[in-house]
Amino acid sequence: MKLKVLLMLLLGSCLCNAGQIKIDNPESVIKYGNMAVSNLLNRGYMLYKGDKGLHYAEACAGLGALRFTEATGNKADLDKVIERYSGFLNDDDQLIDRIEHVDFNVRGIVPLQIFLATKNEGYKKSGLSFADNQWKKEIEGGLTWQTRWWIDDMYMVGSLQMQAYRATGDIMYADKAARLLHAYIDKLQQPNGLFFHGPKFPHFWGRGNGWVAVSMAEVIRDLPKDNQHYAPILESYKKMMAGLLKYQSDNGLWRQLIDNQYSWPETSCSAMFAYAMAIGVENDVLPEAQYAPAVKKAWPALCASLNRDGSIRDVCEGTGQKDDVEFYMNRKRITGDFHGQAPFLWLATELAD
Repeated sequence: MKLKVLLMLLLGSCLCNAGQIKIDNPESVIKYGNMAVSNLLNRGYMLYKGDKGLHYAEACAGLGALRFTEATGNKADLDKVIERYSGFLNDDDQLIDRIEHVDFNVRGIVPLQIFLATKNEGYKKSGLSFADNQWKKEIEGGLTWQTRWWIDDMYMVGSLQMQAYRATGDIMYADKAARLLHAYIDKLQQPNGLFFHGPKFPHFWGRGNGWVAVSMAEVIRDLPKDNQHYAPILESYKKMMAGLLKYQSDNGLWRQLIDNQYSWPETSCSAMFAYAMAIGVENDVLPEAQYAPAVKKAWPALCASLNRDGSIRDVCEGTGQKDDVEFYMNRKRITGDFHGQAPFLWLATELAD
């Protein structure tokens, strides 16, 4: 933990804080976090259509494993995770495919995180190639050419550009992330604080809103407070967090359709919301008395959803957009999907002492 804090000070950022939220069973963080890391290391790669580069869901899980093992001082597993993604040093490796799409570019978060841990310039170069490609052209409003107004994009773009900022210290990257989030907020956030899946799809899908919550938390954590986008993003984030509090189920989880009481509890969005709240508490932008209990309620429920092999249950399958409640209600519930493994590891990192 001391090494982690020192690293963040040197980088002028704070990927993880010492942890103000004290859960009732702190040893569970190491136990179940390590299980989730082992689950990743014991699996083959998740590639697009078998051979088109690392899938964004595994990239997100890889990011979580890198952060968790570094935060907990587990160098042995940290080295194993780094080795798993060493292919990013070779432009011809199966992990890399230069298909230009928002879901492909985000994989750059992994080599940039490895650079932050190792200072290996090769990983920095690799990660920045994805970040720079994401903004090789601008559209109206100074947004990336990959803008498509799906709420998922707020993470796919925001997380990568913030990682590039952490790796370089160049405010240009952070400003790009903030600019895009601000535009999406203005277009998609609703009066209850939640976000429609898209402009024509008025449904509060759990994981889609999870991507939003996480992206805003990641940006708020490191974006300079004097940036013109900081205040409106913070206002939107607080509005969303307040809205989410109302919909947490008695069992500690949130639902596949957040505001639908008949919808099933979904683990990936639940981990994302708890993670976003934990960041807010730990960075003094959300009141601990109000939000720490929600995080502490979600964590044991998520642990109870973990199988012995470290795979989490009840993860919604990958989901497109459709103006049909039944479409969302009937999505498959998958065990071990990286969409769920990733935020579980993110949350475990935030709760690690």
